[in-house]
Amino acid sequence: MGGERWRCRGLSWGRGIPELRWVRGAETRTSRLAPGREIGFRAVGVRHCAGARGHVCPLGAVVPGRSTGGQCPECARLDRAHSVAADTVADDPQTFRVYLAWFGPGVAKVGITAEERGTTRLLEQGAVAFCWLGRGPLMAARRTEELLRAALGVPDRVPYARKRAMRPLLPAATDERAAEVVELYTRAVSLPGWPEALERTGFEVVDHAREFGLEHMVPPGAAAGGPAVLRVVRELADGGGVAGRLVAAAGPDLHLGTDDGRVTVLDTRLMSGWELVAADPRSVASVPVDELPTGVQDGLF
Repeated sequence: MGGERWRCRGLSWGRGIPELRWVRGAETRTSRLAPGREIGFRAVGVRHCAGARGHVCPLGAVVPGRSTGGQCPECARLDRAHSVAADTVADDPQTFRVYLAWFGPGVAKVGITAEERGTTRLLEQGAVAFCWLGRGPLMAARRTEELLRAALGVPDRVPYARKRAMRPLLPAATDERAAEVVELYTRAVSLPGWPEALERTGFEVVDHAREFGLEHMVPPGAAAGGPAVLRVVRELADGGGVAGRLVAAAGPDLHLGTDDGRVTVLDTRLMSGWELVAADPRSVASVPVDELPTGVQDGLF
């Protein structure tokens, strides 16, 4: 990163691997994040709006450090106006897929994604395991999503904080991680009322634990060991630094191991809009963090 005035645009899974995106005027580039890579940076100046739909914010607005959206209200509205997920687009001619995503014991959701995006949406959400449920036109996919959400008792959104709390508690065995997905799929395909235009999909569980690097965090016997504490970065600030060795990357989150045996979790959405310069990857984090003890969930949600 050096002294160049590149600004971060957050994390991308568009090519099936985690990459940080950068922009400088009309120029763009990416930095691949390989497991074990040492990362160190500090924020400089103020955080600017990341813009909308690939365009620079026309206002050059400054946004708060804690905003995971990283956008001013105007750019956020523009993105939402073109978002299938926001239910503002009704005439998209693409084929869509309905999916079931699993993030940890008792935490699953249903959703839809454009078929041409493949598994990108699931990687972006940090789904530890998932399966396809059906495919068809947009409105049929929406109706199926709502049917399954109500009948299975699962939401269409899961807060990122809850996903993070699940990761140190994941079962170590792949078949254990798949068990709830199997059960929910079986219930889903047996439900009456599926729209005729939606084709049910044959069952196959896709597990992302190894792809994310979470297997390195999952001790034998689930939560019996692993990191004692996850430190979650609350926000970046001018001069504040983050450092560590990349242990895992799941959804927008980077898990950075430090010399004290702890893991610092950085939501890369907090990086969007900052100018970042290189720092010692073995330095101590100098940004606000919250400590999240593993195995303590009851008071969090």
